[in-house]
Amino acid sequence: MALKKARDIQKSKPKEERRSLKRNFQGLINQLNDPDIQIRRWAARELAGFEQAVEPLCRRLQKEQVLSVQESILNSLLTIGGEEVVKNLIPFLRSDDAGLRNKVIEVLQALPEAVAPYIEKLLRDPDSDVRIFAVDILQVLPHAQVPEWLLQVIRTDDHVNVVAAALDRLAEVGTPEMIPALLEVKQRFANEPYIAFAVDTVIERTKSEA
Repeated sequence: MALKKARDIQKSKPKEERRSLKRNFQGLINQLNDPDIQIRRWAARELAGFEQAVEPLCRRLQKEQVLSVQESILNSLLTIGGEEVVKNLIPFLRSDDAGLRNKVIEVLQALPEAVAPYIEKLLRDPDSDVRIFAVDILQVLPHAQVPEWLLQVIRTDDHVNVVAAALDRLAEVGTPEMIPALLEVKQRFANEPYIAFAVDTVIERTKSEA
């Protein structure tokens, strides 16, 4: 059997593998700014194997307008994981791009232990929108402190929309021990019919599940 030449072996490999063999970290970083969408997307995907790629990926995410490249960047950041990813993604909660912001929230929801140290600060942010996005992170965050964080919101936040968002989540994770705090919220927002409705819903569900 004739030996295959090296270039033939290379050609016989799957396309994705051939490409990864030709790349190095700095080359991939440079390609994140390539005018070709496909090259940017491939570079973003392959950078999932480099922990030091977090900041370059986030810098590209700030100006990337192509959804498929955005998704590749976020998938790679999710693969890398850890607090460095969370720290660099949190500023995107202030983005005017609602689609990007929602995708960032999904990534943060998938990194419960890494995002946990940042939740209390986000819930005290001066911007009520950021506080709502923090509650959005809690909507499906699999972390034991979620009920405690939500209880903190309904006890201390003065913004009706933030409290309403927290009550929506408490409908799923609330417990009978929270009923006194829930009744205080209802009294504190006595002129807000939705808050009264949401509180009654949470109390009803906590009693039915007790």
